[in-house]
Parts: sequence; structure tokens; C-alpha cells
Amino acid sequence: MEEEKYGSSWEEEVKQAVQKFERMKRNNENYFFDVIEFESIIDFYIESNNPAKAYEAAALATKQHPNSVSIQLRKARVMLDKGRAVEALKILKSLENIEPGNHDIYIAKGTALGMLGDIQGARKMFDFALTLDSDETANILFSIVSVLQNLNYYEHLIPYLLRLIVKEPEFKAHLYDLAYAYEKAEDFENSIEFYMKYLEEDPFSDSAWYNLGIIYNKLDLSEKALEAYDYALAVNSQNTFALFNKGNILSNMDRSAEAIPVYHEYLENEPDSFEAMNYLAECYERTGDVALAKKYYQDAIELAPEYADPWFGLGVIELNTGNPDDSIIFFRKAVRLDDENPEYWYLLGKAHYVKNEIKNSLSCFREALKLDPYYDDVWLDLGKIIRKEDLTSRAIPYLEHAYKVAGDVPGINYLLASFYLQSGNPDKAYKHFSAAIEMDKDLYNDFREFFPHQVLSKKIIRILKKINLI
Repeated sequence: MEEEKYGSSWEEEVKQAVQKFERMKRNNENYFFDVIEFESIIDFYIESNNPAKAYEAAALATKQHPNSVSIQLRKARVMLDKGRAVEALKILKSLENIEPGNHDIYIAKGTALGMLGDIQGARKMFDFALTLDSDETANILFSIVSVLQNLNYYEHLIPYLLRLIVKEPEFKAHLYDLAYAYEKAEDFENSIEFYMKYLEEDPFSDSAWYNLGIIYNKLDLSEKALEAYDYALAVNSQNTFALFNKGNILSNMDRSAEAIPVYHEYLENEPDSFEAMNYLAECYERTGDVALAKKYYQDAIELAPEYADPWFGLGVIELNTGNPDDSIIFFRKAVRLDDENPEYWYLLGKAHYVKNEIKNSLSCFREALKLDPYYDDVWLDLGKIIRKEDLTSRAIPYLEHAYKVAGDVPGINYLLASFYLQSGNPDKAYKHFSAAIEMDKDLYNDFREFFPHQVLSKKIIRILKKINLI
């Protein structure tokens, strides 16, 4: 009871001090505050996330009590909150000489150095602070961890957090923080281990299950990711992030029919998500429901007309249903909104080719390959056009130039090998063919039609026999 009274009394004193300070500012008067009052006022504003008022209080406090280390230290902290690390360092360096055994000074100095990008200097200060007060080790570690979390130095906070867990094993939240730090440091094995340890203590943490799902998805463990998201949703059915990610995984696994109700549930909670509408439309398209696919693409466009993907989706539908003229309209819109997506250029080129607009088609394919020279489908279709239109001799110089610019790209090498065989240059054909096989032998099956047996050289036949492709 005595502690409660003390706590209540202290809160009342803080409240009165803050009210007195604000009355002074409001009335444009000058009042005197003792050091303890100023400490409580500055701390109140810092904890209330009001750096402007905290700075006002700290500025007045340093005028009234210029020799108070606690006031100067708080002023430095306020400067740090305002992002003024260099000014804070000047204050802290002077305080080092006055109270060299005050660990709070070195924690603040480490914070300033961390803000300035000197993480090694920051860690040196933190490590020194830990040598100054063995009774306060846990609190010092907690302060260090909090600073490094705020500054996103996750890899560097891990050793401090491991020590803190030993000091405070009863605080299970430290396990969560450690798992998250490992996740941010991309040490997924340790991250999973500590999330699982945390979930043993708190199996109803939907955020922990959700984070596990993210990690499993990054590791291409789709089934485990789905299981983690299901646990998250079982704990909290309103976890819309888990719903959205679950829908995406099912869609990426070609389980579009299962993804559809998940996206619908997500849209019930987030009706303005044009991304989810677009993904839902893609699922309906893949399941053959073209009418609903069009509907949700159009709904996405109504919400976000500058979002390119649904325009592209409508173009794909029109192209696949034999309407190249309409598809070109949609593809051109998508390209205008996002001219750095090679797939948009590729499909626009295919639509032009369906209309026998060869020049436009080749131009679009070139744009696609500028953006992604490893886009094998484009090289394949480009080769088909070159062969069908009897443009082989004209294409070789272009492909050689592309080879010099892009380097050893499998698609370029397969086409050059084929065209050099047809033009009677087996040595150059062999050079490019052997390079293509070395880089991606599986891709040969896609380009097999470019290598009829009757034109193959003996060297190329030997290569194919050696790797069991003939």
C-alpha cells in the first residue's frame, strides 16, 4: 500500500509540475523550478512523444541549472529525439569529464554515434557502459537493445539481447524480440528456432505465427507458411496481413480455386485494396471464369486507374480470347503506366504479331529484352518470327550486337548457334551452342525446333549425346 501511495503521490507531483510549466508558457511568465521538477517535466514530455515541449523545458532548465548533470543529460536526450546527434555529442563529451562513471552518459553517446552511422563506436560506448554498474546490467542491456532496435541495427543488438535473456529469463517477450532480430538479419534458422521457443510460452501470438509464415515463404516452404498463417488466423481471424499472404501463396502454388475465397474474405475487411482485387481477378482468369476476372480487373481500375496490372490483365484476356485489337489498347495503357515491365512489352509484341504487324512486334520485343536480357520466352518468340519471316541473315548482326551488350545470355546463344548453322558457319555455331548448353542445358528443349537434326554439326551432336539430349 505504501508503494501505491508513493506512486500516486509522485504522479500527482509530476502533473502539478507540468501544469505549472504550461501555465508559465501560456501566461508568458518566468517561474522557478528545482532540478527534480525539471527532470519530471522533461521526462513527461519525452515519454509523451512531444519533443518540442521537451526541448523548451530542457532549454529553460539548463538556464536555471547550468551545472546539473541530470538536466544536461536530458537535454542531450531531447537533442537525440530531434535528430540532432552532433549537438548531443558535444553535451555528452563534456559530461564524461564530470561524471565518468555514469552509464547513462555512455548509452546516450552510443545512441548519438549509432545515429551518425558509427555502429562500431556506438558498440564501444555500450560495452563500456556495461562495465560501470554491475547492479544495473539488465537495465543497461535493455536500454542498449531498445536503442539498436530503434536504429534498425538488428544484427548488432543480438549479442546484447542474448545476454539480456540470461539476465531476465522470465520475460518471454525477449524471445520474440530475438527471433525478430534474427529475421531482420536474415538468419532464418535461428529466427525460426526462437519464434518456436516463444510460441511454446505464448501459443496464441498471432504476430509470431504471422512472422513465421513470412520466413517460411522466403525459404520457399509454402506448406509450412500456409500452416503458420492458418494458426495466425485461428488466433485472430482479423489478421488481414495473414489473410492476404495466405491468398498470395495459394495463388503462387497454382491453387487459385482455394485462393479465391481467401481474397474475398480479405476484401470484406479491406474493400479498397486494388492489389487484392487484381490478384482475385488473376485467380478467376486461371480458373476459366473470364467474366468475373474482367469484373475484378475493372473494379481494381476504378479504385486505382494508374495501377498498371489490371490493364495488363484485361489485355491478356482479350489476347487469349482472340481480340488482339482490344488487347493492344489495354497493353499500351499498361506500358504507358509502367514502361519498365518487360512482360508488358512482350505481350504487346505478341498482340502486334497476331495482327501481322511485324515491325511493331519486333520493336516491342527489343524493349522487353533491353529490360531483361534473360527473358527466354522473348528470345524464343523472336527466333520464331525471324525464322518464319526469313530474316535470319539480317538478324545475325543484331544478335551479335546484343551478345556484345548483354553478354552470355542463353537465349542469344541458342539463336546465334541456330542461325549460324543455317548460314553455313559451324565454328561460330559451335561456339554459341556450347556456351548456351553450359549456361542452361534444360532450356535446349524449348529451342529444340531451331536445331533440326539434318543441320547439326558433328561437334554439336557430340555435345547433345554427352548430356543425353539426343
